[in-house]
Amino acid sequence: MDRREFLKTSAAAGAYAVLGSPWTVGAGSEEPWFDRPMRWAQLVLVENDPGRFDPDFWLDYFKRIHADGVCLSAGGAVAYYPTEVPLHHRSAWLGDSDPFGYLVQGCRKLGMAIVARTDPHAAWDNVYQQHPDWIAVDAQGRKRRHWSNPELWVTCALGPYNFEFMTTVHREITEAYQVDGIFSNRWAGHGTCYCEHCVENFRASAGLDLPRTSDRRDVAFQKYQEWETARLKELWFLWDKTIRSVKSTSRFIPNGFPDNVVTGALSDIFFTDHQARSGVIPPWSNGKRAKELRATMGMKPLGGIFSIGLEERYRWKDSVQSDAEVRVWVAEGTANNMRPWFVKFSGTLYDRRWLKTVNDIYQWHYRAERYLRNVAPVARVGMVYSEQTRRFYGGQRWQQQSSGHELGMYHALIEARIPFEMVNDRLLDADRLKPFKLLALPNVAALSEAQCDQLRQYVKSGGSLCATFETSLYDERGQRRPDFGLADLFGVSRAEGVDGPMRNSYLRLREDPATERFHPVLKGLEDAYRIVNGIWRLNVNSQADFPSPVTLIPTYPDLPMEHVYPRQPDTDVRELYLREIGEGRVAYIPWDIDRTFWEIMNVDHGRLLRNVIEWTLNEESPVRVTGPGILDVTAWRQKQSMTVHLVNLTNPMMMKGPFRELIPLGEQKVQVQVPPDVRIERIRCLVADKSLDFEARDNRVFFAVPSILDHEVVALAFSAGA
Repeated sequence: MDRREFLKTSAAAGAYAVLGSPWTVGAGSEEPWFDRPMRWAQLVLVENDPGRFDPDFWLDYFKRIHADGVCLSAGGAVAYYPTEVPLHHRSAWLGDSDPFGYLVQGCRKLGMAIVARTDPHAAWDNVYQQHPDWIAVDAQGRKRRHWSNPELWVTCALGPYNFEFMTTVHREITEAYQVDGIFSNRWAGHGTCYCEHCVENFRASAGLDLPRTSDRRDVAFQKYQEWETARLKELWFLWDKTIRSVKSTSRFIPNGFPDNVVTGALSDIFFTDHQARSGVIPPWSNGKRAKELRATMGMKPLGGIFSIGLEERYRWKDSVQSDAEVRVWVAEGTANNMRPWFVKFSGTLYDRRWLKTVNDIYQWHYRAERYLRNVAPVARVGMVYSEQTRRFYGGQRWQQQSSGHELGMYHALIEARIPFEMVNDRLLDADRLKPFKLLALPNVAALSEAQCDQLRQYVKSGGSLCATFETSLYDERGQRRPDFGLADLFGVSRAEGVDGPMRNSYLRLREDPATERFHPVLKGLEDAYRIVNGIWRLNVNSQADFPSPVTLIPTYPDLPMEHVYPRQPDTDVRELYLREIGEGRVAYIPWDIDRTFWEIMNVDHGRLLRNVIEWTLNEESPVRVTGPGILDVTAWRQKQSMTVHLVNLTNPMMMKGPFRELIPLGEQKVQVQVPPDVRIERIRCLVADKSLDFEARDNRVFFAVPSILDHEVVALAFSAGA
């Protein structure tokens, strides 16, 4: 079929019915297409695919796995359709074919939502010859050759190549094929560009020259980050407006954006390009990314892109991961409300092993879809993450590897089996915080006065806080305050000095001398006279009365062995500050317990963090799971049901991928709090496909899950009318 015939067929199609669904997609649709697709497929063609790959094989595979959304390579660096845009490079193997159009037509017959993929980050030499100003420039003033393929040039993301040329490309694709959206890969640039357009535009905006440093404290660098974000937002608006002018329901979907709050505000649908793990990235990282975006997007549809190949820095794009690794990565996304989206590079198959893995995942997902259309999470704990701390905090020795605070707290919550959500620190209004009884702040150092006031109001209304290290000691631009912004809540003030890196320092655990009982934060540690300390600690002064369950044993020599004994075996320096404020509680830890836990994975630190969180929460968790192993526990409410996701992370390769095999866990005892007006009709394991016996009392149901291989989803169906 040539392009003119396809255009005629496409235009005649107009709105089309989705097989087996009441939804319609296309012009005149009453419902938007965004929320319909639950299982996505992406085929990233390579230039020599036209004429070599079998598009009918892929269409048959999409049908077999019940994929209802697809992302197909269309244009940008290479066009896979007969483009008429000057300088838009057609595949050298294209001839008179239209592989993109053929796939679009086939997917349309299957009732799939269709998104076109473009990649604007690289261009050929003819583009450079005619428009050298479209090419990115490095700090030395040199035009940038592509780092991987020297035949190509790197384009400037913030100049006319994107704003003019790619705008024309996006309009052409939408007009010709009436796609539901356009997804752009590598659209946001690769480092600071010093081309004539960026130099002029940044100076006009900020009155400064482009920064020559990435020092986050440098004013020009801070201004550049703001300008870059604003410029990308402008580009997003332009491309979205352009394709909507052709098809009102179509949307531009960027691959990543430097500001999650903007992403949440602008997106009707979004896809996370966190395809797999490498090195020591933990398996729960996929779920963490989902939680971060959901903190700003709410329950808008979120696709989780996963690669069937390795994602190591050596870029083996035609590789295949192990079955176990793919299954756990996708399970983490599904448990956190992401819709699976597999990506295959090259339409030609070199290794077929992954086909069954994805088929099995998608077939199960299709059968369980009713219980995967979530309405809201039921977590009562929110973990605050701070983009402004990531951006502006740092520079001192004790502030290095600051991401470890967030990662350590996250992992501690996973090991504690506490269902939790992420909370963006720029979205702390009362309505967003209403679902949570406790907010954990893992060294959320950079907070504005307004943000601190929001947290005060949260505690005043009965909420609780658990904060660590330098939380609130800096303003939103990373400038040091004289004292904590939340000093009144912590009950302490900042003293001079930061101790560390501490060697051979400990924490003294003690019972209350008045009651001769241990504080609840020491549960399970009663026989430990002392446990290891962290690596860095702040000196603080108490401004209120506190219990003293945990105090400091200062550093003492670790060599020679004959001299390894504490010079001060006991002090009254508290290392944990616990307060009750109205109906809320506040726990402040002045040392880097979360970052140290992430670095050394000391079980005592994990237990102490869990105990502090549970004491501060001061209410029964909505879901409690007991049994062997490490599980990620999430819980969701649907219209007429609840689900509890149990992802088995117990594996000798858990912290260094990939998983070699799946190791099943034994029986897990579960109790779930249900709404008072709800009666549970049945409980079923959706993966094992078996019903469970249960007991209901006092608005809680009790049952046992016999075993878990990789992922079990327990569905609690409500009685009719509940």
